[in-house]
Amino acid sequence: MSTPSNLEKTRNIGIMAHIDAGKTTTTERILFYTGKVHRIGEVDDGAATMDWMQQERERGITITSAAITCNWKNHRINIIDTPGHVDFTAEVERSLRVLDGAVAIFCAVGGVEPQSETVWRQADKYHIPRIAYINKMDRVGADFNHVLRMLRERLSARPVPIQLPIGSSDSFTGIIDLIRMKAVHYDDAALGTTWQEAEIPEAYAEMATSLHHDLLETLSDFDDAVMEKYLSGEDVPLEAIHRALRSGTLKAAIVPVLCGSSVKNRGVQPLLDAVVAYLPSPLDVPDVEGVNPYTEKIEHRKPSVDEPFSALAFKIMTDPFVGKLTYFRVYSGAIEVGETALNSSTEKKERLSKILLMSANKREEIQRIAAGDIAAAVGLRNTRTGDTLCDPKHPLMLEKMQFPVPVIAIAIEPKSKADQDRMTASLQALAEEDPTFEYHVDAETGQMIISGMGELHLEILVDRLLRDFRVQANVGKPQVAYRETITEPVTSEIKFVKQTGGKGQYAHVVIEVAPSEEGKIFEFHSRVNGMQVPQQFIRPVEQGLKEAMVSGVIAGYPIIDIKATLVDGSFHDVDSTELAFKIAGSMALQDAVRRGKPILMEPVMDLEVVTPDDYFGAILSDLAVRRAKIENHYKRRDVQVIAAQAPMSEMFGYATALRNMSQGRAIFTLQFKNYQIVSDEVSKKLLQKMGLAV
Repeated sequence: MSTPSNLEKTRNIGIMAHIDAGKTTTTERILFYTGKVHRIGEVDDGAATMDWMQQERERGITITSAAITCNWKNHRINIIDTPGHVDFTAEVERSLRVLDGAVAIFCAVGGVEPQSETVWRQADKYHIPRIAYINKMDRVGADFNHVLRMLRERLSARPVPIQLPIGSSDSFTGIIDLIRMKAVHYDDAALGTTWQEAEIPEAYAEMATSLHHDLLETLSDFDDAVMEKYLSGEDVPLEAIHRALRSGTLKAAIVPVLCGSSVKNRGVQPLLDAVVAYLPSPLDVPDVEGVNPYTEKIEHRKPSVDEPFSALAFKIMTDPFVGKLTYFRVYSGAIEVGETALNSSTEKKERLSKILLMSANKREEIQRIAAGDIAAAVGLRNTRTGDTLCDPKHPLMLEKMQFPVPVIAIAIEPKSKADQDRMTASLQALAEEDPTFEYHVDAETGQMIISGMGELHLEILVDRLLRDFRVQANVGKPQVAYRETITEPVTSEIKFVKQTGGKGQYAHVVIEVAPSEEGKIFEFHSRVNGMQVPQQFIRPVEQGLKEAMVSGVIAGYPIIDIKATLVDGSFHDVDSTELAFKIAGSMALQDAVRRGKPILMEPVMDLEVVTPDDYFGAILSDLAVRRAKIENHYKRRDVQVIAAQAPMSEMFGYATALRNMSQGRAIFTLQFKNYQIVSDEVSKKLLQKMGLAV
């Protein structure tokens, strides 16, 4: 049972970073030192506990977020290890939504890399307290101070070092604890399970003393006792330092910074100590807030078993042994196996036939789950990512999750009739798991089109389809997921009247349609009263508008970034129906888009290229050909960094092209930024390529 005492000793944390910063390696050490596993699983050997999918082990990357629970110094730590590749940003997004704190891992050589920035901003959005761990201090080129500068400059963070590395690269031998002012050296032969403390080496004494004073000065802002002792020149007690560090971290005002080398088993135990000491428990975060779907009033729930049950489903997985698994975070109350919860998002009741405590892909059945815990349920048929589960007698709807739209698509065709049926069911299962994956049948060609966030994302999805779901299929080339929008506001008046001898159909709507803010895919408002259009017909109008957005008027691409307002209309006492108003809404949108000067929009990506000087000119020339806009380029030690925006359509095969230009020495990262207007010249070429009249 969750009580205030054990909730205080619970930590729900995420491990987040750029790809190859060492997230999974660090998590494996955490599991080893906490006694969760008795043998360290290595990513390079394909034996990592958290990377359990075959596709993860083959590629040596994290694809899906994995949850596991371990214990450290009488504290229960629920960990979610998240992916670092930009194609799987949604996995990070939905994990951070339900976590209380996070460990941000940075490579001591690469520092703050593009995906590091992305996940940091995601954590900012949810106001998540963080600690930073500078990993890979054993690598050539490791620079602790440079990473600190990048944290300040690129993330606008306030890093507070509580450790200092002793040496770097091959000379990295240990760390200096800036709180206790002691040097720590690890025993490599014992896999870092034992260590020796010593006085700080003379070469580091001055720097350590200076950083210790900087630490106390910073903490003076968060604790009066620290300020009083520091200003009077007295020794500050360790308890006061820890208390001030925790206070500043919980406010997300500072970021404690630690360092180490996870692969060399140095620095992970102090990281665990920091998680327990400085990151929040469920009692330290604000009460969860939601809306009562029936009264539309805002309500709060405290993290207590005495409150009504409320939980958020944040992840769906298909398990080959137990079927559909729904991961959920409990914010208040408790629920037992066999009990029924209300899905307030769908207004359907769900019975929990099993509750499982997950350890990556291993399962442990439990009978009860309570506030502050994360688990998975079996038997939830109608629950999707972002849905709220709650006590049927006390309904509550928590804030929904928002995910980016897919930017790349491919055609996929089953090889036989049997594969056709299996493919439809498999695509539905994959779409339930991944909110950034979509599929539909092309109305003109009859082909199945699947869409995702990038080439790797689609490659993994297709691989799972062929291997995990055993669907035999032919796969086409990637295609860009273009969109359409309007550039001018338009008022559309539609009367839908149909007489068939008996009861007819009648609907009359006047709708203003205008461009909306970037990223606001669709907004709907109503300014009519019941004398113009009765309340029961307003929702069907909105549904009709949404359905019409599926296909635009230029090339049939979905319509985005519009707002529609129902401003007038009329109805018939007998002939008006919900269907009639739905059709009228659909017709009004199509009419408005045709007259609103529609344009094509294309997905544009944020691109960062890191290259040796020798290839800088060739890479810039190639990017110009690809319609890339160079935003910045600068020197970082012995390499050049190019920051640019580039159309997704021009970036297919860029990995191979860059490898050829730089003899394999340059690297790049690519992530979706937004949709931007396609120029007239490019639009004409695109439409000609499609065989459409220009």
